[in-house]
Order: sequence, then C-alpha cells, then structure tokens
Amino acid sequence: MAAHAITMDDAAYAEQRDIRLLGFLFFLISDSVFFGSLIFAYLYLRNSVPIWPPPGIERPDVYLAAVNSVVLFGSGVTMHFAMEGMRRSHMRRFVGFMLSTIVLGALFVGGQVLEYVKLLPVDKWAGSTFGASFYTLTGMHGFHVSVGVVFLITVLVQTLRGTYTKDRHFGLTAATLYWHFVDIIWVALFFLFYIY
Repeated sequence: MAAHAITMDDAAYAEQRDIRLLGFLFFLISDSVFFGSLIFAYLYLRNSVPIWPPPGIERPDVYLAAVNSVVLFGSGVTMHFAMEGMRRSHMRRFVGFMLSTIVLGALFVGGQVLEYVKLLPVDKWAGSTFGASFYTLTGMHGFHVSVGVVFLITVLVQTLRGTYTKDRHFGLTAATLYWHFVDIIWVALFFLFYIY
C-alpha cells in the first residue's frame, strides 16, 4: 500500500511539474515579447535617423560592458553546473555552483550600476532617444537579473531545507531557464548598444 501511495505522489508531482513548466514557459514567452517590443522600438528609432548615436552622444564604454558580459555568461555556466550537481545528487557541488552563480549575478548588477554612475555626468544623454532607449532596455534587463538573483537565493535556501531533491526540483529547473533567458537577452543588448 505504501509503495502505491509513493507512485501516486510521483504521478501527481509529474503532472503538477508539467503544468507549472508550461506556465513558466508562457511567462518566458511573454517576457520575450516584452523585450522584443522594446528592441523593435529601439531599432525603429535607430533606423529613422541617418546617424546613430546622434551627434554629440558617444557610445557607452564597451570595455566595461565586455567585462560585465563575461561575468554574466560565466554565471550561466555555473548555473548549468549547479543544475547538473542537483541532477546527480552532488549537493556540495550544487551549493558551490549555485553560490557562484548568485555572486556572479550580483557582480553583474554591480557592474551595471557602476556603468550608470560613470554615465551620470554625461548630461548629453538626458532627454535623448539614445539615452532613453539605453536606460530602458539595460535597466529592465538589470531588474530581471536582480529578480533572478533573489530567485536563485530562494531556490538555494529551499533546497537546503529539503524542498528540492534529485528527482523533484522544478524550482531549480525554472530558475535555470530564467537565468539562461537573461543571458540570451544580454547578448542582444550588448550587440545593439555596444557593437552595432
């Protein structure tokens, strides 16, 4: 009888996991539409003038953004290994890589704040379409990374309390998908604002 109850719980968990995964994927799709709309608006504005950025406005520092990009992409790697640690029941490895991801995510946000502080004295950006686009897109991305760091901390604490296991770890799966999503969005933003 007890084995049957465990099987039923496993079946119920699998069904619940699949429904939650579908809902989470819809959330990521809606977030993709949101960022896609902002990126489309930026490209429309950019292509509506002959010179971009407008005269008198310099592009942001590509070096700082490149270092920040390496930090964020590194966090994507550590997130992958955290997930693999959980799947293989290597809790020590999971915790180490999860903490690394959290620290790298926080460093990325700190790097973005540093970039904003460096740009504050540049009053040429105030009121410009380029400045508005840059701050809106990178600010929303930074907000998403900040939310992701809180999400990762929550999942780590829940895991340490026994909520997630090798076989039942939907929260970690969602956190991993979300983290890779913010990585992908940054690739587009880095290209648009620092290279293109």
